[in-house]
Amino acid sequence: MSGLKSSFVKLNPIRGWLFDVYPLGKNEITVWLIAENGERVRLVDTFTHRFGVSGSFSELNSLAEKIGENPSVESWRFVKKHADFMEAAWKKVLEIDVSDYQEASVLARKIARSGRYEKFRLYNVDVSIAQAYLYDKEVFPLAHVMVVAPGKRLYCDVLDSVESVDYRTPPLRSMRLNVALKKEGVLQKLTDKIDSMSLDFGDKTIMINEGNEAEKILQLVKTVKEEAPDLIFTSGGDSFLLPCLTYRAFANGVLDSFVLSRENIPLKAEKSCGKTFFSYVRVYHKAPTRRLFGRVHIDVNNTFIYTTCGLEGLTEVSRTCRVPLQRAARASIGSIMSSLQLYTAWKEGILIPWKKTEPESFKSGWELLVADRGGFIFEPKLGFHTDVVEVDFASMFPMLMLTRNISAETVLCKCCPDSKLRVPELGYNICEKRKGIVPKTLDLLLRKRSKYKSLMKEIEDKELRHTYNMRQAALKWILVTCFGYLGYRNARFGKVDAHIAVCAFARDGLLKTAAMAEQHGFEVIHGIVDSLWLKKEGISPREVADFCREVSSAVGVQLGVEGKYRWIVFLPSKVLEGVPVLNRYYGVFENDEVKMRGIEARRGDTPCFLYKAQMEMIRKLAEANSLESFRAKIAEALRVLGDYAGELIGGHVDVEELLVTQRLSKVPSGYAHDVFQAIAAKQLEKAGFGVHPGQTVQYLIVNASSRRANDRVIAAHS
Repeated sequence: MSGLKSSFVKLNPIRGWLFDVYPLGKNEITVWLIAENGERVRLVDTFTHRFGVSGSFSELNSLAEKIGENPSVESWRFVKKHADFMEAAWKKVLEIDVSDYQEASVLARKIARSGRYEKFRLYNVDVSIAQAYLYDKEVFPLAHVMVVAPGKRLYCDVLDSVESVDYRTPPLRSMRLNVALKKEGVLQKLTDKIDSMSLDFGDKTIMINEGNEAEKILQLVKTVKEEAPDLIFTSGGDSFLLPCLTYRAFANGVLDSFVLSRENIPLKAEKSCGKTFFSYVRVYHKAPTRRLFGRVHIDVNNTFIYTTCGLEGLTEVSRTCRVPLQRAARASIGSIMSSLQLYTAWKEGILIPWKKTEPESFKSGWELLVADRGGFIFEPKLGFHTDVVEVDFASMFPMLMLTRNISAETVLCKCCPDSKLRVPELGYNICEKRKGIVPKTLDLLLRKRSKYKSLMKEIEDKELRHTYNMRQAALKWILVTCFGYLGYRNARFGKVDAHIAVCAFARDGLLKTAAMAEQHGFEVIHGIVDSLWLKKEGISPREVADFCREVSSAVGVQLGVEGKYRWIVFLPSKVLEGVPVLNRYYGVFENDEVKMRGIEARRGDTPCFLYKAQMEMIRKLAEANSLESFRAKIAEALRVLGDYAGELIGGHVDVEELLVTQRLSKVPSGYAHDVFQAIAAKQLEKAGFGVHPGQTVQYLIVNASSRRANDRVIAAHS
């Protein structure tokens, strides 16, 4: 590291944790440390962003002569790099140092246009500056470090490892910010005035409810500065709360003083309304980031990892994938996973393409029919079953990608046409001379997750076991995403042929397992991609364990026991009686744990009240241990349903428990019919909220049969 500006004694080393990293100024990176003595220390390091350009040598020479005249260019040189990750060869490229981070993409577009988008390929252009800094300096968020600054250079010695599973994290100070508005209508609006604010610090709560609006906002700023939290939690902070506070600060003439960061940077009204995108047949919307500097803002309504795996899981993926904590809190799983792939490429001198140009290999109609088939599924056998055990492969797809060396550059590689490693059914060759970027990335993730799972079995400390569980769960989501990104058209290191290869290996593995199960006397009553439900009267744990060991050896992926069911029910289609649904069932394991898929209690739009009713009915059925006792319990389950219906009819249910949550697939005006979510979205839009496809809306059904659309539902907004 280089380029220090700090108030501490320059030769005195600081030991602590790397907390926040972000660019601020030309070729400057701000680094915040949480020192071991509790101080929050701000450092500034110089960092030069550079990107590469490849093309014919004559064209690059011509470009080099012109590029020096551009004020955004600090320097340039010719270097040898892996400019095409699909090839193992080194190429000479033009490397350009940019004097201002914000000008890099502008300069890159000018170069692309000058070559008519054909002569030049550009690399490392759009890699996040903060992440590029972490890659280049071989450090990671919340790393335990020792920093020394002699003169104008900053040296950092990492005291722990990204591979560590027993690392220490700094004691972080947290604050929860809640704002109550004086609602002028049914729904909250940006124009509603602030009634009160509460700042919850865990051991104490500070209320701000006196004075006019401007005084309340300035009191919030003062309290945050005095209490100095590292993490500020909000509910809807990105989409509503912080924009609302910003608007109220503007309306009261104190916007320039509305500072919640450690930097003296006021929060501003963002022009961006977020991003709507399409993924796996669903429309999603991501609210724009309301970033703080030197503190981390976590909107619990705009973060998947934190909501699913808590702060421990968020810390784990931030460290492992080298993504700053603030970005990791709201980035998609795919973006976080991609960061680890980018780092793997970066440290090996592989340039990261700006625009992906690698096409899918040509396939005939027959080849498409054979290749593009996804995972294998055995149709479930309808009805009630006992003596059933569920077995599944541990991280099957990631393990196949690792052990079979599956990556975009290794499947159908040009260097190993006679490779002995072939894709089942398809015959694709897989490279034997080099390990792919994707398997290299997965190696660390799989090893760490395996270690966490082992530690969970060894330790007795419940709190520590919970910590390890959250960390391994976060890594599991990264592993799941790795497979999907292999076939994603914009993935830097993805290719459809590699995605197809993984599915082919998975189908082959599941079919082999099913055949071996039948040889052992099991009946396959259901199977889906990486799991099988096997039935055998009087089945013993030893018999299942021996079978799993045999399959694990034959397939090369660990097969484990999910559990033995006391009973399980596979359900038919609601539309076609007698036709099974591939993923709709419920059952209870011998340890009383209930597992269910595809029913209302698993749906995201089911009101809390209905979820509780269905779960209580299933728990009543779970008391049964045979078909006869199950039938006897049906009457008791129906009485539970009657009790819940009585509560609803009697008006004894909290309105919050009746809210329906649904995702919008289009803009409110785009709906041809007044379906409930469209009505609710239009109500929110009328109240002044930005409503976009992919966002979820909540509403209460008040009179479903009313002729007036607005009388059917009432939109809710927290």
